[in-house]
Amino acid sequence: MIRFERVSVRYEGTERPTLSGVDLTVPEGELVLLVGPSGVGKSTLLGTVSGLVPHFTGGLLSGRVTVGGRDTRTHKPRELADLVGTVGQDPLAHFVTDTVEDELAYGMESLGLAPDVMRRRVEETLDLLGLAELRDRPIATLSGGQQQRVAIGSVLTPHPRVLVLDEPTSALDPAAAEEVLAVLQRLVHDLGTTVLMAEHRLERVVQYADQVVLLPAPGAAPVMGPPAEIMKVSPVRPPVAELGLLAGWDPLPLSVRDARRGAGGLRERLADASPPETASVPEPPAPPEAPGEPGKPGMPGAAVPVAAERQRTGRFARLLGRGAGAPAAPVADPVTRVDGLGVRRGRVEALRRVTLTVAPGETVALMGRNGAGKSTLLGALVGMIEPTSGTVRVGGLAPARTDPRAMVRRVGLVPQEPRDLLYADTVAAECAAADRDAGAAEGTCRALVSELLPGVGDDTHPRDLSEGQRLALALALVLTGRPPLLLLDEPTRGLDYAAKARLVGVLRGLAAEGHAIVLATHDVELAAELAHRVVILADGEVVADGPTGRVVVSSPAFAPQTAKILAPQEWLTVSQVRAALEAGA
Repeated sequence: MIRFERVSVRYEGTERPTLSGVDLTVPEGELVLLVGPSGVGKSTLLGTVSGLVPHFTGGLLSGRVTVGGRDTRTHKPRELADLVGTVGQDPLAHFVTDTVEDELAYGMESLGLAPDVMRRRVEETLDLLGLAELRDRPIATLSGGQQQRVAIGSVLTPHPRVLVLDEPTSALDPAAAEEVLAVLQRLVHDLGTTVLMAEHRLERVVQYADQVVLLPAPGAAPVMGPPAEIMKVSPVRPPVAELGLLAGWDPLPLSVRDARRGAGGLRERLADASPPETASVPEPPAPPEAPGEPGKPGMPGAAVPVAAERQRTGRFARLLGRGAGAPAAPVADPVTRVDGLGVRRGRVEALRRVTLTVAPGETVALMGRNGAGKSTLLGALVGMIEPTSGTVRVGGLAPARTDPRAMVRRVGLVPQEPRDLLYADTVAAECAAADRDAGAAEGTCRALVSELLPGVGDDTHPRDLSEGQRLALALALVLTGRPPLLLLDEPTRGLDYAAKARLVGVLRGLAAEGHAIVLATHDVELAAELAHRVVILADGEVVADGPTGRVVVSSPAFAPQTAKILAPQEWLTVSQVRAALEAGA
């Protein structure tokens, strides 16, 4: 169905090709998973199938890509629309209409399908993806995960023979991701649809793949083969495969079910060992000495703004929806308190009776279904959203009623869309601005970027980065200011396992220094690795709040793979198991 013949892609201004020597065939009616570290060219490879590369993105494409016999060099994306359905990493860039139902119908209308056919397919897709209750909702009012389901639905309704999906489950909660993957399986098995998918959350999808294509490094030739064989040599692999390699299981399991069947011996070895207790919250550090001049580089203990200059340019002010004002006083107490918080948006009660306290040095993971209110809670903590009822206090201030210049010294937010924080033409310019904004020593931000994004050059334009790389860059910009309270909305979206491990190391260091961290995430593996506490939201209410181990192990939806495999023993991560085995278990 899809044929790559000696395909290479080079973009203007780059020293080496993004893709080189791609020569493979994707058979009809198979689900083929594309894996590899961030920035190796997975999105570019997918773009060559839909015709977006090079017709939309530019660059030089050599070789030949054919889809259903059509050469993508001579057929533009609109001439492939009846054959190929594409969903990119950013669902917002995909939408054309304003409401869910109109968006689902738009692609069919463009192809000239009959009204009765359009109506039937819209209803089928609403039911398949659990969108029926959202059919009349404006797309702008949906959560990130809901928008992603709508984007997937909009390409399903025309019934394309090929689906090209870039990180389709990255913003979905575990249950919604399973629903989407079940739909894709039905399309593959029952209708013979060909699916080519790139995904970093391999724990969700690798067991469903017929074949895996590994891009090991930028410009390197891909390797294609059975999933279990590729996972043995891949630099990125899910926890179930990592645990299988650690325990020496053969064949290598790819699903929790298969792993549990072979885990009896490992459970016996671990029976006398005790899983570590959920990480305790470190004691807050001593209060910093009062700074002489706020924001002056090199001042020990100086309270510095995350983005004072960005406030002057209006960027953060626009993000927060308010104007700039006078500089704030140094930060005193970064503890966060939420009491009886309620937020109403039109007819939707996004939050109700939410009570939450976050101590210095504590990391809290907010989890729950798409639309449960996680991003709304983060918005209330940073001051973007005015509470309808109840109170919010950050460092003793009410965020929504405090000037942004004052709040930016107390709280830093990394939103789901990292482009909201990126405006310069190069990575170096972004880092230089972040250092100035934070009053940090020159090179502070660049060091963070090097830690989170090794190999990214100073002259790289942020728009040339992958979604995961842009997120890592935005994280570095905010972390440069070392805010007492750090808020992250889906911080691992688009990150591979190595990048996620680097992020965990940075956030652990910040927590050990007394920074409070609240992250909204669907990544159960991240919560197991990092969070002291997990708070689960459902329909705007807190339904669980407690130590990570106790909350996630008791939840089938939010338990990490290691916990499911080794239950009833309460091991959460492969690193815990590795440490126990090295200690003689």
